[in-house]
Amino acid sequence: MDVEQRQYQAAVPGSDSRSTLQHMPVRVQRLVAELRALCVTRLEPALLDGLQTLDDALYQQAERSRGHLEQQRCFDSRAMVRCHRAAFVRLVSDHVTDSFTRLGDADGSSEAPAAAASLSLLDRNEHELNAALEQLTSRGEAHTGPVLAELSYRMAVLVGAPPLEGDALPASPPNLALAVRRAIPALDLPPEHQLMLVQVLERKLAAVLPALYEAANAQLLGSGILPHLRAFAGARPANAPPAPPSIKAPAPAAEPAPAATATSHEPIAVLETLRDLLARQRAGEARVATDSAASAAELEIALGALQKHLVQVTDRASRELRSAQRLREELLAHLNAGKPTGAARTGLSPEQDDTVELVARLFEQLGQQLHQGPGATALLGDLQVPILRMAMTDRSFFEQDEHPARHLLGTLAEASNEWGDGKDIDPDLATQLSRLVARAQREAPSAGLYTSLLADIRHHLAQLSRKAQVTERRQVEAMQGRERLHQARERATEVLAARFAEATPRGLLRALLDRAWSDVLALALLRHGEDSEAFAERLRITDQLLGRLPVEDPLRLRLAVEDHLQQIGMQAEEAEQVAHRLIGGEPAPARPAEPAADLPPVPAAGADMPALAAYAQAAEPPSATDLALRLKQRQRLGEQRGQEARPAAQAPEPPLGPQEARIHNRLRQLPFGSWFEFIDPQTGAIERRKLAWFSPLSGNSLFVNRRGQRMAELNLRELAAAIASGRVREQATQRDGLFDRAWRALAGSLQRPSARA
Repeated sequence: MDVEQRQYQAAVPGSDSRSTLQHMPVRVQRLVAELRALCVTRLEPALLDGLQTLDDALYQQAERSRGHLEQQRCFDSRAMVRCHRAAFVRLVSDHVTDSFTRLGDADGSSEAPAAAASLSLLDRNEHELNAALEQLTSRGEAHTGPVLAELSYRMAVLVGAPPLEGDALPASPPNLALAVRRAIPALDLPPEHQLMLVQVLERKLAAVLPALYEAANAQLLGSGILPHLRAFAGARPANAPPAPPSIKAPAPAAEPAPAATATSHEPIAVLETLRDLLARQRAGEARVATDSAASAAELEIALGALQKHLVQVTDRASRELRSAQRLREELLAHLNAGKPTGAARTGLSPEQDDTVELVARLFEQLGQQLHQGPGATALLGDLQVPILRMAMTDRSFFEQDEHPARHLLGTLAEASNEWGDGKDIDPDLATQLSRLVARAQREAPSAGLYTSLLADIRHHLAQLSRKAQVTERRQVEAMQGRERLHQARERATEVLAARFAEATPRGLLRALLDRAWSDVLALALLRHGEDSEAFAERLRITDQLLGRLPVEDPLRLRLAVEDHLQQIGMQAEEAEQVAHRLIGGEPAPARPAEPAADLPPVPAAGADMPALAAYAQAAEPPSATDLALRLKQRQRLGEQRGQEARPAAQAPEPPLGPQEARIHNRLRQLPFGSWFEFIDPQTGAIERRKLAWFSPLSGNSLFVNRRGQRMAELNLRELAAAIASGRVREQATQRDGLFDRAWRALAGSLQRPSARA
């Protein structure tokens, strides 16, 4: 028996002489070893699957990142996950194995008193990680309550201990969370990616643990361990976490809520508060006395008449924002229209007058938030009376933040402000907004009407956003393509410069290598890579042209040079002339070609000798000098018009000043999508542009407008100098919408004693 027991102890990895398990019967050790192997076998694939899912999630996050720093962090984390995934899985498996080895140890339980620790503030990242691990534990217990309880009883009976709970049970969710917590440092991930890992493992383990516990119970049940067990949830202390829902007792019937809490969700009297602030500003002012206040029906009729009148008036003055005094005058004129001279005048009640004042001031604040442009102000002016009708008939306009009329007003102002930049509004958007505002002017105000209008505006804005994203993405891809071409061309220049150091070419060969063949090498780098056979083949041709390698077949070499030159956009005739001048040899097979356009007309029979000489001189192939000049003047691959005269090697840029250097460092850390305001020094006009992309290598940046159209290409050094000089400024990110800012400005103006104009 002792020999057999020692054999089982040797088969237990991680066994310790101090472990209680080694003094147990051989049958118990065998069952524990089988359970350990079962848990490790089931858990390792889930852990590897979770790490692969994390790798995919990091790649997707890098694709969606708005800055190169965040993108680089994701790629670094992916590299660490791929490099240390085996170590992470091994650490988790070792922790579970060690838990089985210490099964039944009295001194290894987690109930041992911990050393007293000093109180300190918990880091936010640490707190989020602990919360995610607790979520992993609670969800795992919630999905496996009864099965886990049965396993805890059976394993407790197996080792002769009380029911195992928490991390005392080797494969329990708390112990797995502890194993993950101790294995996370092996991956060396930043805090936000550690949180992603725990969330991924929570989903993967939740799908594996129920089947694992079922298999473990079946294995113990087959060995005769508590075959008739029906586990139940034990009593929990008052400060313990709640039991899983699957083993909780039925909840008692809910008691009725106290009457005092019934009024806690009543809407705040925002209108009354605004009226009180308005009354404090008006203290000491004489109010105009009226004989009688208009009823709700009379006011509705007058507002409808005023709205109908404004629809019929088409001059620009009628579309401007109206002050409170002008609104009162026009409203009173419609209230008293048709009354005989000397009859009692109908006026506004104090609440009606305050509503007119508040709506007028709200539109005034909205107009101040907008960019100066006639289109946006005209749209707001057309909505002023319909919104006033809604505020008069529906008190919830002031009380509810989610009121459809408020959302419509804010969305329309945002659309006019953002998409039009105050001066160049999109024609389709202007037509759509005008149509919706015209409908609001024609129909009676209601929540349903404004909900329908809001849905139409949002649908049209969503379409514009998708079009702008597609346009912007095309511009960014084009910029990235030019950036890759620039890098490939620099690499090709380095390769040629290394060969020029050994043998310096001259004349036509030097012009060809500098202006055309470098593009051939760059195109091969872009399409196939530096380690490809295509790039190596072009390098062999380069060495043959430079005389570094022997030319075995001149005709084949000349045809290859012609083909590669045509791939970068050179005309077939010019490529043939260059290759023939450089390589020579027998002429290529005749090709059907059109007569050259620059040749003079063929002289007639009996023409004089000067005409024949001119035709012969023009018909003969161009000289090497002429071909070299043509190569130096040709437009290179990927260049736009106006870039041909740019020197190939630019002078080193001067160092930035202290202020420009600080701005430049900040710009390199900005996320894509930041907005800037470009100020015209002559007129002072402001144009908003979006930083769509910049290269961390070259510093070239792309700016687009709201519709995704390219507006400017600047280097970050130039942008830093422009910001330092005041010609460009970064636009602060607004957390709130335009309507919310206007509402806060209205409340702030009412709190100032002398705010009334």
